Amino acid sequence: MSYDRSQSYPVPPHVPPHLPSHIPPHNSSPSYPTYPWAPQDPPEPEPTRQPHRHRHTALGHHSDIRVLRTAYRWQRRVATLTALGYFTLFLILSAAAPSFMTSEVTEGLTLGLLLGLIQVPVTCVAIALYEYTARRGVDPIAERIRKQTELDAKRAESGR
Repeated sequence: MSYDRSQSYPVPPHVPPHLPSHIPPHNSSPSYPTYPWAPQDPPEPEPTRQPHRHRHTALGHHSDIRVLRTAYRWQRRVATLTALGYFTLFLILSAAAPSFMTSEVTEGLTLGLLLGLIQVPVTCVAIALYEYTARRGVDPIAERIRKQTELDAKRAESGR
């Protein structure tokens, strides 16, 4: 193809110079498929509807879940370490200091037996600590998440 310098589009060589040159050559494809076997562009996807943005994000992305998990983890650790810590101390003293454990506190009551009997109240203290940390730390967070979930569900129903 040669270029006519007075025009901004290429002029094919088979066009005689006496024809009007203001008509651009047809070099674009039609907007409809010319041949049925020609590859066609995939249809453009329909625009998806954006979900309504709430002040709070969905529950799965909520940072309160992490806070709840952390509070529950600390609750378990406090209660477990209280009960198992005392029992482990009792076992270590029994194995490492048998003379200390066999020493008598009163007539017929050894220190080992007394420490073994104290295991029951220590277990009750561990249960009380578990309840206390649940009421103070875990339950308020769980209640807040429960209320937020109910609000999110109501908003989702009204948005439909």
